[in-house]
Amino acid sequence: MSNREAILALKESLCEIIIGQAHLVDRLLIAVLADGHLLVEGAPGLAKTKAIKCLAQGVEGDFHRIQFTPDLLPADVTGTEIYRPQDSSFEFQPGPIFHNLVLADEINRAPAKVQSALLEAMGERQISVGKYTHKLPPLFLVMATQNPIEQEGTYPLPEAQLDRFLMHVTIGYPDAASEQKILQLARTEASKQQSEAAPADIIHVTQQHIFAARKEILELHMIPDIEQYIVQLTMASRNPLAYGDDLSAWIEYGISPRGTIAMDACARAHAWLHNRDFVTPEDVQAVAHDCLRHRIGLTFEAEAKGVTADHIIDVLIDRVSAP
Repeated sequence: MSNREAILALKESLCEIIIGQAHLVDRLLIAVLADGHLLVEGAPGLAKTKAIKCLAQGVEGDFHRIQFTPDLLPADVTGTEIYRPQDSSFEFQPGPIFHNLVLADEINRAPAKVQSALLEAMGERQISVGKYTHKLPPLFLVMATQNPIEQEGTYPLPEAQLDRFLMHVTIGYPDAASEQKILQLARTEASKQQSEAAPADIIHVTQQHIFAARKEILELHMIPDIEQYIVQLTMASRNPLAYGDDLSAWIEYGISPRGTIAMDACARAHAWLHNRDFVTPEDVQAVAHDCLRHRIGLTFEAEAKGVTADHIIDVLIDRVSAP
């Protein structure tokens, strides 16, 4: 079985367990394949935790969930040095960040000091405690969640930290048919727990499959015109006046270079997951909203008129010529 066949089989098995959230499953796999991090925004109960937990099982990685609260400390995330009186020395005790897949649940409920503890880990794949630096695992992904409903007592993520996320994914409620399947699945799982039967099987792939797939994705053919298209989408957000007075009035600041890199990496992974060896403009457009919505600064006028980042991205895609 090829790397692509193995990962597509994993995707299919995840969609059978995470019902009604195919977009989330797809973006999780893209994040793993593109070696990035994910910010997921959605109401409670939409299987966000279950999705990343099942993915961790599928890629044979270890998983840890961190519940972000106002009283959380940076050392609760990164770890700390413990004094050993028997030999009068300090020993580093790794924190929960030292896992392959980490769920930062309700990240906006912790103060900035704790949020910033993730910055070095996400960007540099290492954490520093005292005068020592500790490397994180080669397979490392942070999925942070935000609840869009309750905003009282929360600490909005600063732009510098938002930019560290490869994608910002928004998810909604499942449709009626999916809701019924969820009901049936929950009943089946409860029945298996009562009878101590084995839970539903998840297709497993090794971490070597993931690393090999990443190399294949980097080797996908992308013509210069597609590269130029990605760059022009970024440049249009930085020079919006060239694409319309309305865009100029809506955009306070444009997309960073990380946004360009994210579109390239995610478009490649999207094409690879769709069994293509080349990238098309449709691949770029398919991932543009998730890669860019957290990287566009809105003016007060845009917020007052109810203009969203997603609408601005729609306009950019419509006005920037695709090859």
